[in-house]
Amino acid sequence: MLKKKIIIFYIAALIFTLDRLSKYFILKLSNSVEEFNISVTSFLNFNLVWNNGIAFGLFSFNEQFYYNIITLVIIIITLVILFFAIKSAGVEKIGFSMIFGGSLGNIFDRLYYSAVVDFIDFHINNIHWFIFNIADIFISLGVIILITIEFFGRKKI
Repeated sequence: MLKKKIIIFYIAALIFTLDRLSKYFILKLSNSVEEFNISVTSFLNFNLVWNNGIAFGLFSFNEQFYYNIITLVIIIITLVILFFAIKSAGVEKIGFSMIFGGSLGNIFDRLYYSAVVDFIDFHINNIHWFIFNIADIFISLGVIILITIEFFGRKKI
């Protein structure tokens, strides 16, 4: 029984570590240049952005009070997600664990830097998606897993 619950923390720790390492690397690279924007491919740039809002920079506030309230709400939601991860099984547990691990990475940034480090910039020509990070990728994948389970039914996956 404990083995089934410990997988949550293995997945979350792996995601948190990948997220922290990627952000550490980007922040170290950004120290050596004035404006950080590295073109990796014709559709991918690394462009450092400090996000003090929620998902993809929405609801960004300059006022510390609102930032702290949003951070508290995010922490509470993350604890609820942990509860769901503990109570779930199979692929659903993996989905919740991915969301939990990604959320921990972004919460760390919010508490340590007072903003989330975003740097992955996908684009087609001059049309850019929101800039995001490794934690956001795993949060999105976890949500896609959970939506897929709900859409196709638990028995089919």
